[in-house]
Amino acid sequence: MNAEFTSETGRETPDETSIVQFRFYEELNDFLPADRFKQTFAHAFTRRASVKDMIEAFGVPHTEVELIIVNGRSVDFTYIVSDRDCISVYPMFESLDIRPLLRLRPEPLRHPAFVLDTQLGRLARYLRLLGFDTLYRNDYTDAGIAHISSEQQRTLLTRDRRLLHRSIITRGYFVRSTDPLEQVSEVLHRFDLFNDVNPLKRCIRCNGLLSKVDKQAVFDRLEPKTKRYYEDFRICNDCRQVYWEGSHFRKMLELIDSFRKKRDHGDPAQT
Repeated sequence: MNAEFTSETGRETPDETSIVQFRFYEELNDFLPADRFKQTFAHAFTRRASVKDMIEAFGVPHTEVELIIVNGRSVDFTYIVSDRDCISVYPMFESLDIRPLLRLRPEPLRHPAFVLDTQLGRLARYLRLLGFDTLYRNDYTDAGIAHISSEQQRTLLTRDRRLLHRSIITRGYFVRSTDPLEQVSEVLHRFDLFNDVNPLKRCIRCNGLLSKVDKQAVFDRLEPKTKRYYEDFRICNDCRQVYWEGSHFRKMLELIDSFRKKRDHGDPAQT
């Protein structure tokens, strides 16, 4: 029988139906139907395909994948799937160093920078509130946001699974929750960011960095009670918005504390 192709394992795949075994781990199961959830399943195919194409055919965005093990060894997205392969697919390991293994991106996300799609405006404000570099505009196009993610090496946060299938995007995450506060907790857990929270670092309006400013320099911009009761101020280096530690700041600290308390109760995306 003529062979259709030869894989890098050296085994020939006949020009007929081939069978492989797949297993997806942890939150990657969120993208699978119930009959494939957290179990090994067989997949039949007849055409030559890379493991990346096959994974995305199941609805799993490649940006969610960190490690692929085929027949006991790690491979990259270009690996051509062969008959009888056993394939294990793992999600991103942001808080676990797996550098001894082949990774699908150069290094874990240790200095996070995000870009968010148009559905996640409130999440963007919360992330900026917590001090994270977060780009957001309500008029981003899919092509535009994909370009920003690629060019600036920002992790794309989105509620649109199809957007994460764009090959130009290498860092991305599908936000499971629809509630903004739960989304914040989900992102903090997913990327292990609790120790990186740094309030009053960024402007919640434009994402610019904040700097301390003398009260007299902004005195004419303050309300009478603010002038009377507050002495410490910060200003956005970009849009010049002024911030101070008023009641909004105390509420922010309570909010941050509530997020930190959830750290010991598991990732909400997994419950």
